[in-house]
Amino acid sequence: MSQKVGKHNNKVYKVVLTGGPCGGKTTGQVRLCSFFENIGWKVYRVPEAANTLLCGGVKFTSLCEEEIYKFQENLVKTMLQLEETFFELASTCNQNCLVICDRGVMDATAYMKPGQWDRMKETNEWNEVEVRDSRYNQVIHMVSSALGAEKYYSIDGHGCRSEELDFARALDQAVANAWVGHPYYDVIDNTTDFERKLSRMIDSVCNRLGIDVSDRLGPNSKKRKFLIRSTPPEEAFEQFQDFIVVHDYLVTLDNKQQARVRRRGQHGHWTYTHTIRKSVVNADLVEIVESKVQISSREYKLLIAQRDNSHYTVYKKRRCFLWGNQYFQLDFYQPPCPAKCDDLIILETYTAKSDNLDLPYFLEVEKEITTDKAYSMYNLSKKSDSSFENKTNSVATHYSMGNSKMNGTAIDTEK
Repeated sequence: MSQKVGKHNNKVYKVVLTGGPCGGKTTGQVRLCSFFENIGWKVYRVPEAANTLLCGGVKFTSLCEEEIYKFQENLVKTMLQLEETFFELASTCNQNCLVICDRGVMDATAYMKPGQWDRMKETNEWNEVEVRDSRYNQVIHMVSSALGAEKYYSIDGHGCRSEELDFARALDQAVANAWVGHPYYDVIDNTTDFERKLSRMIDSVCNRLGIDVSDRLGPNSKKRKFLIRSTPPEEAFEQFQDFIVVHDYLVTLDNKQQARVRRRGQHGHWTYTHTIRKSVVNADLVEIVESKVQISSREYKLLIAQRDNSHYTVYKKRRCFLWGNQYFQLDFYQPPCPAKCDDLIILETYTAKSDNLDLPYFLEVEKEITTDKAYSMYNLSKKSDSSFENKTNSVATHYSMGNSKMNGTAIDTEK
């Protein structure tokens, strides 16, 4: 999973715990902290800035609209500074370090009126790719018990909590929508009892980090993939974020290992990831181990020089959205692409369900392709003829200069 490396070559992993009221965030922090400390990690916990400020006597009913706006702006600034303090401590730690953020920057946007976040971003020169995607390695949404576990919903013992059941549901949805677009976003719903919910939450972090928890947390969530017949109408999506995603495979000396780089962005702002997948023999079983590291634009440019010419560059438009408390990614393969990728649309999600998975009703699913190797990106990107070469070279420039149009929508590319 994407992670930073500290000054002592330690892993630094920053995870946000978010969600609606009474979802298990507080207990989840304690359990997550205990688990990682028991396996030898240092753990820092960034306190919730909003709770601290609100319990200090702030009453929104006594504030005018502009005062509320300034409060929200200073809340985000406070949150950023609190996080930076712990991020810096983590970077100088001499052991692997997990930083747990009690909510993150995008949570504040769920409480803003339309247009306020755009104004705030412009005034402070913030952009969502940096404060949402690059800042945190993983976001975990602990769904409020007001959605699916109503009998356990309670505001007792929470001096600053006054949400009624319906309002709690609305808050949970607003917070969930605020994080749509993060590349590693896991939703932990109430389909199991609370103890299992906490185990699933810890397991999601371990799964992203590549930590083997054996049978301590039960079966891991797995990626499931589905082939979609046609492009759905945009109005079918209640809330979504679109990204440009560009993958390149790299030359490796070991044929049991795959390496690739990815850039993913919106409106000229990008994140970069280096992924290595390798086969490991364990007790006569072959396991695939994958590690992802977030890299800088400079590191990306150095690595892209090692592009494997036996593979095409893969261009996608990726649509991230929530449906039924499940986080989905819908990939539209874009030209230039091999003929086998023409009009290819693939839906992906992480889930522990092996069957009875509810898929969005507005998507026309042709079949599940989770285990079909023909649809792996590695195989899809393989060159099967040379006639495509000139097409790739001539059209690829649109993805590094100016604006390009993807499915009729103008999207800024890398500057």
